[in-house]
Amino acid sequence: MNTMEIVRSRRSVRSFDGAGLPQAVQEEILQYAQKAENPYGLAIHWQILSAKADRLSSPVITGADTYIAGRMDRVPHAEEAFGFAFEKVVLYAQSKGFGTTWIGGTMNRSAFERAIGLKEGEVMPCVSPLGVPAKKMSLRETMMRKAIKADTRLPFESLFFAGGFETPLSKASAGDLADALEMVRLAPSAVNKQPWRLVIDGSLVHFYEKHDKGYVGADGWDMQKIDLGIALCHYVCGMEEKGKKATLLLQDPGLVPPANTEYIATLSF
Repeated sequence: MNTMEIVRSRRSVRSFDGAGLPQAVQEEILQYAQKAENPYGLAIHWQILSAKADRLSSPVITGADTYIAGRMDRVPHAEEAFGFAFEKVVLYAQSKGFGTTWIGGTMNRSAFERAIGLKEGEVMPCVSPLGVPAKKMSLRETMMRKAIKADTRLPFESLFFAGGFETPLSKASAGDLADALEMVRLAPSAVNKQPWRLVIDGSLVHFYEKHDKGYVGADGWDMQKIDLGIALCHYVCGMEEKGKKATLLLQDPGLVPPANTEYIATLSF
């Protein structure tokens, strides 16, 4: 499958068949993760964890023993870098037929951090189970998906703009960028908030975060910046399939964004 097909076919999986993953498959996914780059050049230390052996739990997951997690230094842009790299791993697992879901809060975090050997000055932003999806979702998963409207996304014109925030961009007028932008529109995000806003400015694409309440901690850690990393990943993957290579720029173009909207990064192709 190409990346668009992977994105379209993927859903968050919280109910697994209980069979577990063979060791060889675990090692294959881990090796891929260890090679997954991010445009910020930040190092991430990956590890496969066992719920049984490491005494891990999540109240929203059933039938999965295998988890993948990453830890990294708590530095500027760690959120975006982690989101970008972790989504690469998620898409790779999907291409192999395995289910995943991003878990940031609904887990025994202290147990996961202990299992991965989290050190002072490091952060473990998220984890994901890995496994074969169950034939039928659990009742809890069905209710969760309904509550967050997991199968719906904001319209194209609400997320993407031409030149500035005054001009919404329609899919029909997006031209060669339409597929990559659609991949961003379909990207997963915490509670399906879809906090990304993109402004197309010639060969530059400016990424902004529309803040929602409750996602920035007292220490400044911003969970929604992880979502922006996912959006960056999807756009880069979409353009790479068209032979376009991205360069990351951290140069605020000086546009006037809507309220509670913050500049994050620019991609140049």
